Amino acid sequence: MATFDTLQLRPELLQATAQMGFEQLTAIQEQAIPPLLEGRDVSGQAKTGSGKTAAFGLGLLSRITSDLHTQALVLCPTRELADQVAAELRQLASRLDNVQVLCVTGGRAYRNQTASLHGGAQVVVGTPGRIGKHLDKETLDLSKLQVLVLDEADRMLDMGFVDQVLRIVHDCPTSTGPIGRQTLLFSATFPEGIQDLSRQVQYRPVHLSVSSQVEESLLVQQHVRVPWGQRNDAVLQILAHHTPERALVFCETRGDCDSLARFLSGRGTVALALHGDLDQRNRDEVMLQFSGGSACVLVATNVAARGLDIPALPMVLIAEMGGEVQAHVHRIGRTARADKQGLAISVVCGDREPDRLAAIEEFMGTEIPQVPLPTGAGSLAKMRPPNQTLLILAGRHDKLRKGDVLGALVKDGGLPAKAIGRIDLLPRITAVAIQTEYARQALLYLQQGRVKKMRVRARLLN
Repeated sequence: MATFDTLQLRPELLQATAQMGFEQLTAIQEQAIPPLLEGRDVSGQAKTGSGKTAAFGLGLLSRITSDLHTQALVLCPTRELADQVAAELRQLASRLDNVQVLCVTGGRAYRNQTASLHGGAQVVVGTPGRIGKHLDKETLDLSKLQVLVLDEADRMLDMGFVDQVLRIVHDCPTSTGPIGRQTLLFSATFPEGIQDLSRQVQYRPVHLSVSSQVEESLLVQQHVRVPWGQRNDAVLQILAHHTPERALVFCETRGDCDSLARFLSGRGTVALALHGDLDQRNRDEVMLQFSGGSACVLVATNVAARGLDIPALPMVLIAEMGGEVQAHVHRIGRTARADKQGLAISVVCGDREPDRLAAIEEFMGTEIPQVPLPTGAGSLAKMRPPNQTLLILAGRHDKLRKGDVLGALVKDGGLPAKAIGRIDLLPRITAVAIQTEYARQALLYLQQGRVKKMRVRARLLN
């Protein structure tokens, strides 16, 4: 397989990919990046985990200059996906001088976003609703846009965003060939609606189709059948039997997420719920805890299937079979990634779900074996998270760097380096995963000491 240094990329981008540990190109990267660098429009069929964010990210960053106007816009269907995409683009752009990536979504202060846009951000990542609001208020100017990306376009179609997307496209420069606006469209599926959208917004696109990074040889799918009313107990028994380090559990409704998370937490583990009723701050904190290993179970609606980036997630547990067969593919696509084995187990309950299972099997062209429901265990005490999440109320806007935090905790706070896990640096907060036995020591140091000569406020999330 080809490597990144075979591409005609800017040296700064090659340095960033090496720093991120990228070596070999995925299929979508190998096929998409060359035409992207030529300025061609690309229409790519690529599922979650295929490496498409790095593909279009390297393509658009190759065209970005330090001029303070919006040069690239990435539209995403959900806040979570927008956050994930913006974070990866920032990493890819880390070696470029004076290039800013701004995430613009609902659930965050509009006034702060307006100020950041006024200050100049070359790359804007956002959801159609909030981007449309900024265009209406004339706080976002797309007149000099060079690259437009529609990420997970099928999801935007499902969520009814097509009219908003077309309205945003109308405010962009026209796409009249390689010298005009470059438009990139990525979608897990290509129904007629997506094909029609491509015809409206793209100019002679290069069409690509690749599979996801989910390896069939690494993914084990199973299902269990249980009587009505025993769904939560079934989830408990499965988790207690397999005791994964972390598990993503899918429910169909927000209320079910909250109920199941409380049920599992009451059985000895740390389980968190993620759904649309949470405000943005709470969503961020939930994601930071799960990503950092301070929660073992995340119980989520489908909103997480398109926005969660956990490379080594060992288990996906589908507590209720949904009615959309393609949603099942996205759900199981969160495991068996990056050469890691994964297990996806579906709980089939009631009268309708066997038919849903049959439809999924027909769509995927494979049988999902039935296995007996494990029995005997009523506790999840063995599923205890190794870390706690320390939240520092300062971030990128305070000129804070990951190295500053690590140095303060290890050199000045006396923590062993091995006790510090993942560090997530956000605009105004920094989340640090710390081994549980050292979490209180880290908090006490920050309450008395300094980070980069600054006094900061901090708290433990759990």
